[in-house]
Amino acid sequence: MKKCMAFLAATAMTLGLLSGCGSASDETTQANMDAQETAADESAQETQQEGTDQTDDKVIFTVGFDAEFPPYGYMDEDGAYTGFDLELAAEVCSRRGWELEKQPIDWDSKDFELSSGSIDCIWNGFTMNGREDAYTWSLPYVDNSQVFVVKADAAITSFDDLAGKLVGVQKDSSALAALEGDAADLAATFAELNQYADYNTGFMDLEAGAIDALAIDIGVADYQIKSRGEGYLIMDERLATEQYGIGFLLGNDELKNQVEATLLEMAEDGKFMEIAEKYGLEGSVCLGK
Repeated sequence: MKKCMAFLAATAMTLGLLSGCGSASDETTQANMDAQETAADESAQETQQEGTDQTDDKVIFTVGFDAEFPPYGYMDEDGAYTGFDLELAAEVCSRRGWELEKQPIDWDSKDFELSSGSIDCIWNGFTMNGREDAYTWSLPYVDNSQVFVVKADAAITSFDDLAGKLVGVQKDSSALAALEGDAADLAATFAELNQYADYNTGFMDLEAGAIDALAIDIGVADYQIKSRGEGYLIMDERLATEQYGIGFLLGNDELKNQVEATLLEMAEDGKFMEIAEKYGLEGSVCLGK
């Protein structure tokens, strides 16, 4: 009887050990299966994410512009960047399926921004004349002149009347280039030539009487005078004439050709002139004419 009881006890212990070993094995197997499922889920998520990135990948076209240069580029009363050039760029991007990024820049730093790759082009009333070999240019799209704006009651009607006067101009502008170049003799007659970071500040000084005249692009002059009301006039004599183009990094013909082809398409179907008329520039544009 004792031997039988001992045998039964031993058998029970053996079954218990076997049962215990079976539970550990099951837990290990289940853990391995869980780990494999987790790895598979993560792999699937990564694959899905990679697919989303590829699907959502879009060409971003970054335009560098002067945010204080209406009507070509400026901030409107709602705090949004707008203007003739920016609307043209937006239409180009819409037609090509690109995403437009509007990048306001310090005009003095435009070359660094372009060469560093921070922007894809300089598109903001950018004068081609004298810079022909420094950039890859689009076709000219605006004929522009440099003029002087004075107060209507200032009795300044000719270049001779500017002798001994205080004159303002924007830094690194075409008007300044003219006054330091072909019109240097005229500038030498001024009492002083003040340089401003932007034309809005220059107009404030003209209004306050801190300067007697402001050398400026005619398109910008027209816009400023219309927005400020009566009290200003543009002198008949022109300081210089020029053309605007879109400046790309020298050698970037591929991007230039894509943008230019779309602009020509816009000129052909009337969208280019529609945008020009919105900003009062229909008399200045030359693309497609």
